[in-house]
Amino acid sequence: MKNIAFWIAVAAAIFFGASTPLSKPLLDNFTSYQLAGVLYLGACVGVLPLLIWERKLIAPWRMDRKNFLLLLGSVVFGGMLGPLALLAGLRMASAASVSMWLNLEVVATAVLGHLVFKDHLSRRGWLAVGGILLAAVILAGAEGQAGVGAGLMVALACLAWGLDNHFTALIDGITPAQSTFWKGLVAGGVNLTIGLSLAPITGTGWHLLGGLGLGVFAYGLSIVLYIASAQQLGATRSQLIFSSAPFWGVLLSAAVLSEAITIQQGAAGLLFLASIWLLTNEQHAHDHVHAAMCHEHPHDHHDEHHQHHPGEPAEGWHVHTHEHLEINHNHCHQPDLHHRHGHTELYGETSPMKEL
Repeated sequence: MKNIAFWIAVAAAIFFGASTPLSKPLLDNFTSYQLAGVLYLGACVGVLPLLIWERKLIAPWRMDRKNFLLLLGSVVFGGMLGPLALLAGLRMASAASVSMWLNLEVVATAVLGHLVFKDHLSRRGWLAVGGILLAAVILAGAEGQAGVGAGLMVALACLAWGLDNHFTALIDGITPAQSTFWKGLVAGGVNLTIGLSLAPITGTGWHLLGGLGLGVFAYGLSIVLYIASAQQLGATRSQLIFSSAPFWGVLLSAAVLSEAITIQQGAAGLLFLASIWLLTNEQHAHDHVHAAMCHEHPHDHHDEHHQHHPGEPAEGWHVHTHEHLEINHNHCHQPDLHHRHGHTELYGETSPMKEL
């Protein structure tokens, strides 16, 4: 399951990586509010086939309080504030550099995970975070004074998306497709309404279709895939894998916008790849206790946590409400929906952590 989740995160990164260079030309025909709205409405449209396949859609007001607040935070930070800050930075700097700066989302996700969301990283993981931060600093210096303002805006976007990453990773009352649908509908509708109230759209119908199409893949399908991986790997590790997106953005910036790949971007890229290698070789195991719980999320029956159909053949990936009995065991794991340990539990004498 974890290997599948890894490749799901890579696929999400490829789709999202296309968003920065392909959004740059659209900013000539839309304001930041308008384009942010169009992209997220495209995301909403993009997940409709998945909702039809799932045959259900849970309204936010019918969710329990925890999941409603998590979804609300995801909409505000991930669907509204994040894209607005990103597009503002994209107006001031090259698409290639903005793509690379998006690696700061990894740093924001890791720090928030450590301080707030019980998403543990080992020494190897923190070294990977440091390498990515250094790569972002190298890129900011290469852009000059304009790069400082653009870098700050992208950093704000990454902080907003860092919060969004943890919120979405903890939602267990609805599927990733449903979460993406509501984020796209609400955030896209609000941003587009604000944008239209401030200025008319100057683009043609083809520009509008282009923005919606980009939203379908770069925000809709990408978000669904990311949430699915985050629920299995935890927000921090999924985000570190997802942070390969900027490199796809750099390649497309060179191919589509004819932007040159600089020495600084190349050096930052090598540093980033080394950091990702450190992360993908990081695991940990320790004795831990799972309290009894009941929730709903995509899963299969190939691990110790999903044996709730005794005597029946294991099914493929599916979604339904299921119960977990209390269990105490030791195995290699990531901070998924079933492994959100507090720091005392990780480091206490009765539950030592073993880094592998």
